[in-house]
Amino acid sequence: MKLLFPGVFFAIVASISGCIAENPASLNPSQSDSTSAISKDVKFLNFSYTTPQGILSEAADEYSNPILPGFYPDPSITKRGNDYYLTTSSFGYTPGLPIFHSKNLTDWSLIGYALNREAQMDFAGANMSRGIFAPTLRYHDGLFYIITTSVGNGGNFIITASNPAGPWSEPIWLPEVGGIDPDLFFDEDGRVYIAHNDAPPEKPLYDGHRAIWLWEYDPIKKKVLPKSQKLLVNGGVDISQKPIWIEGPHIYKVNGWYYLSCAEGGTGPQHSQVIFRSRSLDDPFVPYSENPILTQRDLAYPRPHAIENAGHADFIETENGEWWAVFLGTRPYERDLHNTGRDTFLLPVEWKNGWPHILPKNTPIPVQVPRPANTVKENGMQFYGWTDDFDGTALDLRWQTLRTFDRHWLSLNEGALIMTPLSAPLYSKDTVSYLGVHQAAMSFSASTTLFLPSDAGVSAGLAAFQNSDFHYFLGLRRDADGYVGFVEQVNSGEVITVFEAVLPISANKPVELKIKGNGASIEFSYKQGEKWKVMGEPQDATLLSSQRAGGFVGTTIGPHARK
Repeated sequence: MKLLFPGVFFAIVASISGCIAENPASLNPSQSDSTSAISKDVKFLNFSYTTPQGILSEAADEYSNPILPGFYPDPSITKRGNDYYLTTSSFGYTPGLPIFHSKNLTDWSLIGYALNREAQMDFAGANMSRGIFAPTLRYHDGLFYIITTSVGNGGNFIITASNPAGPWSEPIWLPEVGGIDPDLFFDEDGRVYIAHNDAPPEKPLYDGHRAIWLWEYDPIKKKVLPKSQKLLVNGGVDISQKPIWIEGPHIYKVNGWYYLSCAEGGTGPQHSQVIFRSRSLDDPFVPYSENPILTQRDLAYPRPHAIENAGHADFIETENGEWWAVFLGTRPYERDLHNTGRDTFLLPVEWKNGWPHILPKNTPIPVQVPRPANTVKENGMQFYGWTDDFDGTALDLRWQTLRTFDRHWLSLNEGALIMTPLSAPLYSKDTVSYLGVHQAAMSFSASTTLFLPSDAGVSAGLAAFQNSDFHYFLGLRRDADGYVGFVEQVNSGEVITVFEAVLPISANKPVELKIKGNGASIEFSYKQGEKWKVMGEPQDATLLSSQRAGGFVGTTIGPHARK
């Protein structure tokens, strides 16, 4: 891999009630039988992703937000010694629950996934916005824990690992714990608790009326204690104001106080972070009079480098005694329109009169922020400019597939990614032959060089994918007249060919394809020789936004082939 340049819920549905990174075979494509169907296989020689504009340079004593750009929402953070670890929601993408590592809180490297095999999880046939929601990552007494929700496929569960890169255990299911967004809190007296979002104790008083509940958990028996459930928050900060979607709870103990931090308002424009505290988990939690401690909902739009929908925070204390918050936000190109999904941001936490503050009211989230104390910029994962030449023995960790852990249709061979096309198109919910990486910025260019097979029944190229009902496929296929280039648009499930033409492409020579996006516009081109040639008119990229497509994921981009 070569670096080109360094860079910088809402209404969750109310009814939602062994061996990984150390086992290369489970994360990486098979190295055998790569040419068993040579007439059908597609050979991708490289993939390049660049962001030509919009990325600010960093001063030596600053970092840039977001720290994880492009569809890394609901962050949760923990530390062991001087090492920080972070995970996010992954929904229907596989492998799931990415594990990031950092020494300085600002520069992160992807080191593995906590879910990487079918023995742990099965997302077959799932909508992309189902699957894994809002995890909590904690380290305690030599063991890493993740508690999270598999929406539509089992509910809440815990997995553990001694090494955060893996292997992670099989799920410990928690059938008594309903709802979503579970938190794991280890108290000083050795007792362990699970806080989570669920339905209120009585019939909901209004749409979006939810509650935060608490269970005690026995880590030895790996079960919640019977009859230990209790209500922590009903509705939100002030139920008389009909607050909606109280969720994402995290409990901390600081200076003798128990703090309960929650998201409120849904993961859209009204999103916020609120805080409560109590002297005992047996006493009521009292809301802070200055809530919310983080929101962008009161700011005008447009504004420079606007960040919206901020909330769903998790706190961490550094070895220097500083407190920091990771949280989600979005970077729209039009009000409420963003194709990059929800990113992870980082800001310092200031304690005032015994309460944590992330950002003063009516204050825009800064893009450039002073670094944590005693830290310097380090090498981390590059999001805005990188190339994969597929010349290693294992596929880069950033590549993900849809719904399945099975990668029998992929291999790496002699500096190329070999993809054996499956029958299912991207607009199905079956297993599809597609690899995606996260769109990291509003403006981008993604390209690949490929050899098409001789089989006339194969299409191959690049896709920009939001979900099965909303995406683009820039493809090539061979027929009696030669090579046909086409652009397939899937909008609200309707499949439309917006461009198709026989291209002057020579056989047995590689072809380059490129997708170029800029906010609400996306265009497609090809090259065999010196100059890029545009394929049709620019198309509507707003259908790749979460607002048009629905759900909680961002756009991914990558190679796709199909019979």
